[in-house]
Amino acid sequence: MSLQSLVKPPLVMGIVNVTPDSFSDGGRHDTREAALAHAMRLIAEGADVLDIGGESTRPGAAPVSEAAEIARTLPLIAAIRARWDGVISIDTMKPGVARAAVQAGATMWNDVTALTHEAESPKTAADLGCEVVLMHMKGEPRTMQDDPRYDDVVGEVAAHLAARAEAAMAAGVARDKIWLDPGIGFAKTTAHNLALTARLEAVVDLGFPVLYAASRKRTILGVDESAVEATDRLGGSLALALEGARRGARMVRVHDVRETVQALKLQAAVANVG
Repeated sequence: MSLQSLVKPPLVMGIVNVTPDSFSDGGRHDTREAALAHAMRLIAEGADVLDIGGESTRPGAAPVSEAAEIARTLPLIAAIRARWDGVISIDTMKPGVARAAVQAGATMWNDVTALTHEAESPKTAADLGCEVVLMHMKGEPRTMQDDPRYDDVVGEVAAHLAARAEAAMAAGVARDKIWLDPGIGFAKTTAHNLALTARLEAVVDLGFPVLYAASRKRTILGVDESAVEATDRLGGSLALALEGARRGARMVRVHDVRETVQALKLQAAVANVG
């Protein structure tokens, strides 16, 4: 059964970073025990999907070897799968890591490069037969925020994602396995991110389900200069998650699962009145 066949939009994807340097929670869950405890807590709080990452993609992040990324993520994926039959996503740009993760129990590949990191990425996604998230990003994490520029950020992001979806399908990825992510915070200014949020329907109208991921990102600081620390951005994260959902996102990727689930329930309750 495809994840997209579920009728409970928007789904909530909880973030589990097994890294020492992620922008929000780097080092907090970089042991298997701590990461597993965090993952089980997010499940208890209502996460529909867990996104497991072993390489930080924050601005300026240094790359991690495939072997190191596999060593960080596979034991955790296996441990979660032994306890939970829900959807596990591997957050990686490397097809070798995705392949190993799916063998360990992952059922979704969340790729910030939209299957462009390696020539074999599209075919690997097709061979794995898993759900795949294609995200928009210019350049690579170390330099993506140096000076991002667009003539029409919404049009360019939508066109890029449409092209990457076509490339994935040409390689054999089933249409109903593809998700699109506009890449909030990836090679984009605050103005770019706000424009993409305000006009998210340009991506939604491409006909693929959309993952919206703005949790704790610097766009919030760009609007509220008091939100210096990532952990000071709960209010902004909730506002953006609700706005993404209102504008058609089928899933939101968040750090604060319990609060987001509650906010989405209230939003749906209000929408269903009458």
